[in-house]
Amino acid sequence: MTLTVKETGNFSVPFLELGETYQELKNELTSVFQKVMDSGWYILGEEVSKFEEEFAAYCGVTHCIGVGNGLDALHLILKAYDIGEGDEVIVPSNTFIATWLAVSYVGAKIIPVEPDERTFNIDPHEIEKAITPQTKAIIPVHLYGQPTKMDEINAIAKKYDLHVIEDAAQAHGALYKGKKTGSLGHAAGFSFYPGKNLGAFGDAGAITTNDDILAEKIRMLRNYGSKVKYTHQLKGYNSRLDELQAAFLRVKLRYLDKWNERRVLIANAYLNSISNKNILLPKLDENINHAWHLFVVRTSDRNSLQSYLKSHHIDTLIHYPIPPHLQQAYAERNWKKGSFPISEDIHNEVLSLPIGPHMNEPSVQKIINVVNGYLLDE
Repeated sequence: MTLTVKETGNFSVPFLELGETYQELKNELTSVFQKVMDSGWYILGEEVSKFEEEFAAYCGVTHCIGVGNGLDALHLILKAYDIGEGDEVIVPSNTFIATWLAVSYVGAKIIPVEPDERTFNIDPHEIEKAITPQTKAIIPVHLYGQPTKMDEINAIAKKYDLHVIEDAAQAHGALYKGKKTGSLGHAAGFSFYPGKNLGAFGDAGAITTNDDILAEKIRMLRNYGSKVKYTHQLKGYNSRLDELQAAFLRVKLRYLDKWNERRVLIANAYLNSISNKNILLPKLDENINHAWHLFVVRTSDRNSLQSYLKSHHIDTLIHYPIPPHLQQAYAERNWKKGSFPISEDIHNEVLSLPIGPHMNEPSVQKIINVVNGYLLDE
């Protein structure tokens, strides 16, 4: 195999420029840092309460509960629903392993369902086939920032009396039929990992819901099972959104829609200008507004494309190289290659191109030019 290289600028394009976010907001972030430090209150204080109010309003729900990270968010939702040993939870076969780990943490059985190859999201037509009397919940993932087909999923869940728990870790601000992710099921888990569209400066997460009873239970579970200090109604956990991170997130939340708009502009430039028979571009469902956390292409020789881009100083990542069912962590299930062939093909072929709110025009144009110059002769 040979590669024909099309020359372009030799400047580097990082995958994501997190430092630029800090520079843009440096004065505001410094101000709230000083405010929190001067307050002398560092756990579950005013900043957490205000962020919870603001993010709930942003998502269009009644409750937001700040927690330690996105994995904890999903875990605590399942725990609050009393899902555990003997129960089954339907999850996408194509997702980051955190979705699966949350189910494992409560002792329930993971039931993977294959994705729609067009969108990478769980295929609603395959969900009903996987339901048994032991099924208690469905966790649809809005993968890469594209909301999944929630109307179909919610209809199935209603038919079988199942909980719908959105994994919205990559979809901050995305819309499905005009409604924000985080408001589309019974509850949702968010991650604020630094690289997310709404990212903290460390680990952080949140749960959104309209269920008053669920919200109260989760608030106790995140805080040692306690509502009143030193009185513990539940066997809880220590998973509390940090006061400093909440303050930073409050600042960044005000910029989220603007940053998402920038991501959309970059994604549209890629979609409209990348034209290469060796590369499959993302496909969008109707009635959605993609958050474009990631811009993921497919190609039959991913390693070749990645090496080619690297030779032109363009950083890329693979989300994700190994599907969950083939990870050593789930070896006890004895899944083999071919168990979930659609997911396996996706994981073997996907490559994420740089996208982010602080990418400049020359970087976007360079990526388009270099990708269009990629030729694979076999």
